Amino acid sequence: MLTNQQIVLRVIDVDKSFHLRKVLDNIQFDIKNGERIGLVGYNGTGKTTLANILFGKIAPDKGIIEKSNDLTIGYLSQSIDYQVSDFQQSLAGNATPDLLEHASTLGLTKVLNWEEERLNHLSGGEKLKLALAKVWALKPDFLILDEPTNHLDYKGIRWLVSEIEKFHGPVLIISHDRHFLDKTVTRIFELENSRINFYNGNYSDYRKEKQQRFQNRKHQYDVQQQKIKEVETQITQLKTWSEKAHRDSTKKGKGPSKRQNGIKEYHRVKAKKTDNQVKSKMKRLQNELERNKLEKPLDVIQIRFQFDTQGKRGKRIVEAKNLAKSFANRTLFQSSNFYINYGDRLGLLGENGCGKTTLIKMMLGQEGYSNGDLWSSDSIKIAYLSQDVDDLPADKTAIEALGFKDRENVLKARTLLANVGLNEALITKPIGTLSLGERTRVKLVDMLMKEYDVLILDEPTNHLDLPSREQLENTLAEFTGTIITVSHDYYFLNKLCNRLLVFEDQQIRRIEMKPDEYLNKDGNNEDALKEALLIIENKIALVLGELSFMEQNDPRYRELDKEFNDLLNQKRILMGKN
Repeated sequence: MLTNQQIVLRVIDVDKSFHLRKVLDNIQFDIKNGERIGLVGYNGTGKTTLANILFGKIAPDKGIIEKSNDLTIGYLSQSIDYQVSDFQQSLAGNATPDLLEHASTLGLTKVLNWEEERLNHLSGGEKLKLALAKVWALKPDFLILDEPTNHLDYKGIRWLVSEIEKFHGPVLIISHDRHFLDKTVTRIFELENSRINFYNGNYSDYRKEKQQRFQNRKHQYDVQQQKIKEVETQITQLKTWSEKAHRDSTKKGKGPSKRQNGIKEYHRVKAKKTDNQVKSKMKRLQNELERNKLEKPLDVIQIRFQFDTQGKRGKRIVEAKNLAKSFANRTLFQSSNFYINYGDRLGLLGENGCGKTTLIKMMLGQEGYSNGDLWSSDSIKIAYLSQDVDDLPADKTAIEALGFKDRENVLKARTLLANVGLNEALITKPIGTLSLGERTRVKLVDMLMKEYDVLILDEPTNHLDLPSREQLENTLAEFTGTIITVSHDYYFLNKLCNRLLVFEDQQIRRIEMKPDEYLNKDGNNEDALKEALLIIENKIALVLGELSFMEQNDPRYRELDKEFNDLLNQKRILMGKN
């Protein structure tokens, strides 16, 4: 039986390169039984490559992976773009009771009865849940999870955190989900500049220690640079004195020859002594730098996003009445009434497969509805960032894919690509060779090049590294238009959104709460509910006041009357009388 101190896997001097670019350089570490490790780093630093090497999917160029021959590794790969046939095979006669039990626990009930039509319309989260159920059904000794929360709803994330806590073997998690890492890991492996660094604690601990290490290295580097400057100043001064002494040793003067020869000899000795001092100081400086030279610590890469908004800005931009959507014998939602105003920050919240991405496609006119009505303003300009980053042409470069020809736009695109962390070497490579995070940034630049009123973001932080997520949050906070987003990044959603469209019991409801207030409403929602009701009652009083002084033939009467009924409906929903 494995003990918690027993080494399960050992990595020794591993190197790996792609297209003459070294991704992993002399990587070595041990993974012990029971460890919970988060593997972090910028996009393209080699995290997935290292996971594939540990799993045995690819071989290192150099180095050894020591592990027991009977070690079973459960590997959840980053890409969950499985074919329907993969799921049909998994759910066929060889489907184990464990797989079905885990799938059911994750909310995928009666999966054995799912037909091809149902499997063809799996959401990203449903695919991920099936993949997780398959991994857990293997009963592995060691788990490698590559971006396990990218498409997972909050119910699924809670299940995953709980299962990781119960799992006895080691777990290696590649993730950009700060909340999830804080909940699950106790050690961080960071890939940076082809090397690996180690930190104790969760993600928040790692960020603090990394910043402290950076400040310490910067201080040591600055001290050394000051010492070098002082020595170089001394050497320059000595060289000046030496040159003067050499000139004086050859200068012709007045007086007896013997006296002149004595003066010249004095200056020759002085010049030689000064030359020796220069050589000595230069030698000491060279030896010191050879032994202890400190490289300037790299500043944290600054990712910069910037959106512009123009165009018509009417109050209401989307309105749904008795909206319904079904596929074959499956109903996603029905009898749904809600609206979206210009400037709203709306998060779409619900379990995987409830229809969030489908609703987005309906708003964009890419998907029809089964019943009711969905009105969208045609005077606004909408940008859509989908979950799919594989729809870019794999054989084209970033600039070619963006399709700009004129010099001004090409220069602007290059600047924006650099601002989001894509340097010249990356934007001249075929998109097919870029990581998923780098492809997401190319799609973001396409959005940045245009001016939009509404941003629809479907899992916008999937595949983005942590600095990019944080910068995107800050930029979107300054965006003055409407934001509609689906995200399972708890930090991102709660920082960005102040209202919700909640998918529950086959209905979509607008909720005037932040995600944190709604998700924790059982614990501390009474005050928030009172505040929300008070706000709505004040609005009702204002609208009634206006209506009381207005004739029914007034152009604004119908608009205010509608707003009054909407407010009454919101009040009923908040009071649980819907």
